[in-house]
Amino acid sequence: MAEEVKGVRGRLPAWPRNALNNSVISAEQAYRKRSGLPLLTDADIEALKAGVPMPWESGDGGSGPVAAPAAGAAPAPAAPALPAAAAPAAPVVAASAELSPEVQKIVAAGKKWGKSAIAAEQAKRKRNNLPPLNDAEITALLGESAAPAAAPPAAAGAAATAARPAAQAPAVSTGTSVARSGQSTSYVGTPAVGTSKAAAAGGIASVGPEDNEVNQQRRRFAWAIVAAFLTAWFLAFFRFFLPRTLFEPPTSFKIGYPSDYGLGVDTKWQQKYRIWVDRRPDRLFVIYAKCTHLGCTPDWKPAENKFKCPCHGSGYDDEGINFEGPAPRPMDRAHIEIAPDGQILVDVSHLYQWPKGQPSHFEDPGAYLPT
Repeated sequence: MAEEVKGVRGRLPAWPRNALNNSVISAEQAYRKRSGLPLLTDADIEALKAGVPMPWESGDGGSGPVAAPAAGAAPAPAAPALPAAAAPAAPVVAASAELSPEVQKIVAAGKKWGKSAIAAEQAKRKRNNLPPLNDAEITALLGESAAPAAAPPAAAGAAATAARPAAQAPAVSTGTSVARSGQSTSYVGTPAVGTSKAAAAGGIASVGPEDNEVNQQRRRFAWAIVAAFLTAWFLAFFRFFLPRTLFEPPTSFKIGYPSDYGLGVDTKWQQKYRIWVDRRPDRLFVIYAKCTHLGCTPDWKPAENKFKCPCHGSGYDDEGINFEGPAPRPMDRAHIEIAPDGQILVDVSHLYQWPKGQPSHFEDPGAYLPT
């Protein structure tokens, strides 16, 4: 409703109106205090609670104050309340008389506004201190049929409404207009245009997705995607703190007793430990199965009595000494010794080499076992 500087109706509905509750009156008092308007008097508050005109109201919807009685004059006797049936009927105003010329021009042009456009127009008028659209104008812009005007309540009916218990009192909206469908909420102040409260503050019902089976499935699907994303993110987050362990075969192991091996090359440990056990008439040693060219694993060719690398053709004799291909030196030999239980203990982390053009380490202690 339009604000009046003196009089003062402020944001209160014009007469005729229903009885107002304490929360609505408190909101009006707070608004008047912020805006520097005169506060409601006790007589005004009692009249608002009883649903009767305030002392300065003429009773026909006007907002101007009535003249106060002269000093010393006896107060005029109150007019007796008329029965509801005998109450004078308010004049019925034609729907076109409630429309402003601007709205009449829009309706005559056949234009139909949406609820969002009306909410934006209400906010614009509020910012520019213009009178807001009334119910008839909103109904006309929406293209809806006008609702029948309600007859003004009589004084006796208002008193009965005030005497009714609070639990049965009808809900009163302090907004400038009432929504025609759905549920609308009124707010103190003017919400920003484009927010979720702007439409409700302008008297437009909030429209949300219909709660049907299709929308429920869509919501469940969206929440499932969010839950899956969060689960994957948390798993990746906690995986970051777990150690990444690389499991490799042991470098020290036992391969049995010396009596288990005959003369020649034994390849039974090639797949598991990458070694060959080579027994000569005077010694037993272990060859580490790694080509000295590029690290490939050569093959033992018993028919040719040699090791042959399948990658680049390097050749080694039955003792691992290179004699053909690009291999620069003989294959390495692993450290071996007799364990306390009599078995052969091999340590591939300690290798004996014969570098090219340098002395051999194949005769060092630990490079072989004498037999």
